Amino acid sequence: MSTTAAPVSKPQSFFKSIHIPPIFYFVIGIFVIGMILDQTAGSGDILKNPVILTNVFVRSVALGIVAVGQTFVIIGGSIDLSVAFTISITSVMTSLIMHGDPANVPTAVAAVILIGIVIGLANGLIITKLGVNSFIATLGMALILRGILYAAFANFIGSVPRSFETLGYGTIGPVPISIIVLLLVVVVGWLLLTRTKLGAHLYGVGGNKEVARLSGVRTDRVLIAAHIFCAVTAVLTGLFVVSRLRSGAPWVGTDGLYDLESIATTVIGGTALSGGKGGVWGTLGGVLIFGIIDTVFNQLGVDPFLKNILKGAIIVLAVASYTIRSKQEVA
Repeated sequence: MSTTAAPVSKPQSFFKSIHIPPIFYFVIGIFVIGMILDQTAGSGDILKNPVILTNVFVRSVALGIVAVGQTFVIIGGSIDLSVAFTISITSVMTSLIMHGDPANVPTAVAAVILIGIVIGLANGLIITKLGVNSFIATLGMALILRGILYAAFANFIGSVPRSFETLGYGTIGPVPISIIVLLLVVVVGWLLLTRTKLGAHLYGVGGNKEVARLSGVRTDRVLIAAHIFCAVTAVLTGLFVVSRLRSGAPWVGTDGLYDLESIATTVIGGTALSGGKGGVWGTLGGVLIFGIIDTVFNQLGVDPFLKNILKGAIIVLAVASYTIRSKQEVA
């Protein structure tokens, strides 16, 4: 009696394992519409001028980095409303410690990263150990950070050295360093979500926390780790912002709307607010949509309030489309 060996499946290559989210087709559509509008009603410089195209990505760096961290906490069924003030306190402390001296750069970077870890740890502990809803817990943290910022740093003097400005303005060949940093953060986030136990456990916690706990997952540790990662990405965004502005200010995080827009781009990218579903590549697509809208509207000279209306409409349509598609999949 002869037997035939079962075919051995070959492991997928690195590139084949990367799933292209549908959001990127939407990005292409938004880009094409923007080009048509610019050619007909604007200067038509977006396609002609490579600097403008590069600026689409540079505009996306600050929001993109913190949105990767926001993706982690939302996948875990949580949320972080304190990221904007984490960015602000990073910019203030960085410029205050550096005070224009290149020798202070390592100390300042280490200090703000430690501050970010403490903020993320506090958020995670309040949510997991005290049982406070993540919306309320991180909103409370945001108010605490706001009070510290405006009470202690309302009239501070600080600046970053010119060498540190390389993060915001430097290039490697034709590619801005800031874009490379954004892509590195996205890749690290993707690897953590898809290639580590932390990522698998995070999806499990977001999908059903009780089932994950009964399966042996230390759910509290997973959520705390996600909040620490989110806070550290907010710190990285703060470092990038202060390198561009050359000095920090208490309002840079809130003026940039990094809290609301990081949540919005994450949801647009396909991450479910209920948790357990999503990924950083989709988030990057959502960030690029906002970057394209900003660039096209600036080229057309459109009222910025109309830009906010369009962003709001895109958020509603994106969430509605995901909801309808999810119901069809269940049916």
